[in-house]
Amino acid sequence: MARERIVVGIDVGTTKVCALIAAVSPEDQLEIIGAGITPSRGLRRGVVVDVDEAAQAIGASIQKAEQQSGYKIVSTFVGLAGAHVNSTNSHGVVAVRRSDNVITEDDIERALEAAKVGSLPQDREVIHVVPRHFVIDGQEGINNPAGMLGRRLEVETTIVTGTQTSIHNLSRCIEQLGVGIDDLVVAPIAAGEAVLTTAEKDMGVALVDLGGGTTDAAVFMEGSVAYVCSIPVGGHHISNDIAVGLRTPFTAADELKIRHGYALSEAIEEDRMIDIASYDAGDGGPISRRELSEIIEARLDETFSLVRDQLVKAGFDLSHGGRDGGGIPAGIVLVGGSSQMQGIRRLAAEVFGTPVRIGSPQGTFGLVEQISNPSFAASVGLLKWGLAQADEFGGGPGDRMVGRVREWLRSFFP
Repeated sequence: MARERIVVGIDVGTTKVCALIAAVSPEDQLEIIGAGITPSRGLRRGVVVDVDEAAQAIGASIQKAEQQSGYKIVSTFVGLAGAHVNSTNSHGVVAVRRSDNVITEDDIERALEAAKVGSLPQDREVIHVVPRHFVIDGQEGINNPAGMLGRRLEVETTIVTGTQTSIHNLSRCIEQLGVGIDDLVVAPIAAGEAVLTTAEKDMGVALVDLGGGTTDAAVFMEGSVAYVCSIPVGGHHISNDIAVGLRTPFTAADELKIRHGYALSEAIEEDRMIDIASYDAGDGGPISRRELSEIIEARLDETFSLVRDQLVKAGFDLSHGGRDGGGIPAGIVLVGGSSQMQGIRRLAAEVFGTPVRIGSPQGTFGLVEQISNPSFAASVGLLKWGLAQADEFGGGPGDRMVGRVREWLRSFFP
C-alpha cells in the first residue's frame, strides 16, 4: 500500500507558534489533520532571544498537532521572519555545457548558483534564490529554459537573506526537538502562497504581514518574488501605545485593542464609552472608543508609512502603479493578526494610495476552523509551499534554494 503523503509547517512568530500537519490527497489537495497553536516565548521582534524558552513553545505546538493528527513529526517547513530579513537583485551567467547546446537542469542550477556569488556580508546567509526570468543568448523573458537551445544562459534573481545568528538560533530550536528542517521560508513569501491569486502575482501585488513584533512585506511581479523587506514595528507596539496612553497594564491594553480597536477614528459612526476598570486596568475612568482609535490609528499610520517608504525606496511607484514601467497594479493585500481590525483596510488605502484587500488563507480543508483567518496566512502558506516544491521537484533531496518535501511513515501514539 502506498504511503500517505504528509506536509508539515511550523510558523514561529513573536506572538504565537503554529504547527500544522496536512495530508495530501491524490488530487494534491491539503487536508489539515493536526493543528497546534501555542503562545510564543523566547522571541522578540521575530528573532530568538532565548533558545530554551523558544524551543519549549515550539515543542508544545508540535505536541498538540501530533496528538490531534496521530502522526509523529519528523521534519517540517519553518517560517522565518524578523527585521534582519531583506532582499537584493542579482544576475548570474554561465556557458551551456552540452556540445549540442541543449540547456539542461544542471545549467539552470549553475546559473542560479552564479547569481548567489557576490559581495554577501559574512554575517548573512542566503534563504531564497528566486529566479524572475532567464535570458538565452540575449533573448529575454524566458520562464523555463530547460530543453531550449543556446550557448549563454543568464538569470535575473531576487536573493533573500537573513543574519546567520538569527537563522541558526531558530534552526537550533527546531533541531534540538529532534525535528529536521526541510526548508526555511520567509513568512511573507509563505503567506503569499495562501492568499494571493495567480493573476495578482502576475500583475504585481504587495503582501503586507502585520505580525506581533514586525511588519513584513513581499512584492510579487510576473509570477515571482521581486522584493522583501521588514520593519521592527508590529501589533505589540499598538498595545504598548495604548498601555502608555491610558496608563493601563499591557495585557489590559491588548484586550482593549482586540475588543474595541478601530483603525480609522473618523470612520466611527457611533462613538461610545468603554469602562477601562472592567479590564483590570486600574482606577482609570471610562474612555471613548474614538479616543482609543486615535491611539491605534497613529501607530498604524506610521507603520504603513514606513512600509510605503521602503517600497518607494526600492523603486516601486505606488502612485502610478509602476516600477520601471511594471508595478503593483493589483494593490496591497493585508494579512496577520492586526489586519482583522475594523477600519484598517480604509486606512491602508489612504496611506498607500492604492487598492487594499484583506487576505485569508484558501485552498485547504479538514480542521480549518481555527486557521481560516488572516493570522494564519503564513502557517497555511508553509504547507502550500511544501506541496508546490514536492510537485515541482518530485519530493527528492535539494537545498534551501529549491526546497524539498519528505514523506513520513504513520506513527500512532500508544
